[in-house]
Amino acid sequence: MTQASVLVVEDNDLERQITADTLREEGFAVEEAAVGKRAIELLALSRFDVVLTDLMMPGMSGEELLAKVRGTYPGSQVVVLTAHGSTDSVVQAMKAGAFDYLEKPTDREKLVTRVAKAAEFANLQQENQLLKRRLEGTFEIEGIIGQDPAIQEVIRLVRRVAPSNSTVLIQGESGTGKEIVAKAIHRLSPRAARQFVAINCSAIPETLIENELFGHERGAFTGANERKIGLFESADKSTLFLDEIADLPQGMQAKILRVLQEKELRRVGGNDSFRIDVRLVAASNRNIAEEVGEGRFREDLYYRINVVTVTLPPLRERRGDIPLLANHALAKFGHLADGRVKEIGREAMEVVLDYSWPGNVRQLESAIERAILLCEGEKVMPRDLPEEVLSRKTPTRSGERQRGDRYEIPSEGFNFETFERDAILQALERNDWVIAKAAKMLAMSYRTLQYRIDKFGLKRGEQPKPLPPDIKG
Repeated sequence: MTQASVLVVEDNDLERQITADTLREEGFAVEEAAVGKRAIELLALSRFDVVLTDLMMPGMSGEELLAKVRGTYPGSQVVVLTAHGSTDSVVQAMKAGAFDYLEKPTDREKLVTRVAKAAEFANLQQENQLLKRRLEGTFEIEGIIGQDPAIQEVIRLVRRVAPSNSTVLIQGESGTGKEIVAKAIHRLSPRAARQFVAINCSAIPETLIENELFGHERGAFTGANERKIGLFESADKSTLFLDEIADLPQGMQAKILRVLQEKELRRVGGNDSFRIDVRLVAASNRNIAEEVGEGRFREDLYYRINVVTVTLPPLRERRGDIPLLANHALAKFGHLADGRVKEIGREAMEVVLDYSWPGNVRQLESAIERAILLCEGEKVMPRDLPEEVLSRKTPTRSGERQRGDRYEIPSEGFNFETFERDAILQALERNDWVIAKAAKMLAMSYRTLQYRIDKFGLKRGEQPKPLPPDIKG
């Protein structure tokens, strides 16, 4: 069995030393910290099964450290040390997520027993997480959800590239989940114990971006009254995510290229360079190869960041995943209605499936969040969805036509539901009722067609009516 690791946090040197030595004698791997700040530094460097902390400490209190551990390192269990009779502090600590508590002065047997139980629970949680990941298989990984072959290829690439230190370029339309993929790469990498650092390059003014990325020395410019650590330095031994990297000015692109090549950094106003170890993940909603061809992006930086490219498909190209994503959003935002909204109604799901989602997954999640807030019952209805989704109106790009522009409606008109029903029957009959083939003929996903079949109650053997001559296309 792997040796259980314990971080002992105690400002009293003698008590800390006695506690640490006792645990070492019992076979635990022990690190020590005299203050909460040092404990946070050690937690960022290594995983600990148990954090044993005093509640009353100068600077960061034990309660504050407990909150930090529970929020950032949920795999670590916290056991608190408290003065005899401090009932209120114990109750508060247990409510805040402490695994157990010990009264001072600590009894050796109780100390060892309770720390061992906490370590056992931490390891059990870790095993459960590993089992959960295995059971999830390839269908979901760190927020990347979908069964479409295109998204499965993304998941495969993420799993392959994450353990390496190679730079990754993520491309895809706005709202497809580029930052989610970047976080997945980080969390599956050896750097996962450290904080993921991200910046949207398009959101920072050109005059401030260098300072944000590289930091500055005291006195570097007017108002620089103290040293500032930039994002590259903050991401040392971790992952830095540069979202919308194509929006960076070329002068800044050159400086980033130098950092990546030399693995050295110099703060603004500084004279000396120092080594850093940063894994870069970049993203853009533009085609950067085209940006290079147009002279808007440095070719040398493009080749430096384009070691592995992950391309995210737009939602309209993986419609079969829409019900899965919609129900995931329902679970994600269900708390907004205190869990009252239980499902997305069939009619509402049909509307969701019919829309082209120009804003991709982000827009879909926003639509479901809105629907939950407006829903009056237990089931999301079409009226709860945004107007643009209900009207199926999608802004068209220049030169594109709406789907409705392709055919002329007969002057005498026709019943659309009858037309739709019979078109589906024709496609099914032509493909011997193989739904996957019929769906391809109708340019629908398998799930969408299955919804239509259930909606109309279609049965094998029914005969479709001939389509109006002007609708045959």
